[in-house]
Amino acid sequence: MSFYSYKNANADTSPGQITGNAMDGICERICIQVKNVYDSCLQQEQLNNKEVTVSNIVPVLPNTNCGPQEANRSCRCDCSGNKCNCRCATCGEITYQDALENAETAECLPQPCGTWTFESCRSSTTEGVISNLSVDRLCDRPQFARVKGDVSIPIDVLFIDQKCQEWMGQATLRVSKDVLLAIPDESIVPFTLESLVSAICVSGRYVGNCKFQITICVTVVLKILAEVEVMVPSYGFCEIPPCEEFAESVCDEFFSLPIFPRSSACQQTGSTAAANTSTGGCTFYTGGKPTCSGSCSANGSVAGATATGCSCSTCSNCGTSCAGNSTLCPRCGCTMTGSN
Repeated sequence: MSFYSYKNANADTSPGQITGNAMDGICERICIQVKNVYDSCLQQEQLNNKEVTVSNIVPVLPNTNCGPQEANRSCRCDCSGNKCNCRCATCGEITYQDALENAETAECLPQPCGTWTFESCRSSTTEGVISNLSVDRLCDRPQFARVKGDVSIPIDVLFIDQKCQEWMGQATLRVSKDVLLAIPDESIVPFTLESLVSAICVSGRYVGNCKFQITICVTVVLKILAEVEVMVPSYGFCEIPPCEEFAESVCDEFFSLPIFPRSSACQQTGSTAAANTSTGGCTFYTGGKPTCSGSCSANGSVAGATATGCSCSTCSNCGTSCAGNSTLCPRCGCTMTGSN
């Protein structure tokens, strides 16, 4: 069982909320090695009309591993040695890695058709990349420094073509920061500067040549850190409970279910692909697979091209036009009306 299993009878020796006097049980001082945060600051802003270029474009194909139990998809874990970083997706979510793996297992791959329509974008990681960094101490403010630099935020961009085929590409948003932070004195162990980032798009439009113009909400946290050893009070070592086997007792699993059903809503959110084909100046993933032909073709390049030789439908709400016999809009879910 875990620390938080309902079978764990030793809750007082497990991590969690303290009841009563927090001093009860403290028995020693211990030295631990941690990253000490000397200073930190947060900036949130809306950036308008930022231009980003997408690359490593892959088609968003149905996940063959998802069916009626899509909400119970396993967490994606990247393991190296004895360390694993896991991200648990909910129903409807898809990451760039998901799209890439689906494309690798597909029998054939589609080709982009007609004009592109922006759908969404969001940051693909919480770790920003800092470049062009300069730290200038202030003579009139001891312990403070002017910290300047650029923070690069990796983002995934989701868009659709005129056949209502979804595509996903990678881009990088760069923001400049010029802030004041408290800087520790010189020491043998140097301090470092790290960034925590998050971004999500409000709107966007395709401007051609694999470029999108987006309005995006950005959160950047800058932190001054150093690896240190600190003395802290301790309750002693943790008592590790035994692991609980999955479905060890069918009745226990059944009895742990809620009495009444709970409603759940699916929320949709926003590796490098082997991009080896070019269309209209943009690179697309093929993986050496045959391409799936459809009834819709594009005249000229992808950027600004119009679909010919096929019927189209238009969304009654947002005006999105798609080739084919689509009944629901892939952007807003409203009814599509047919046209020639």
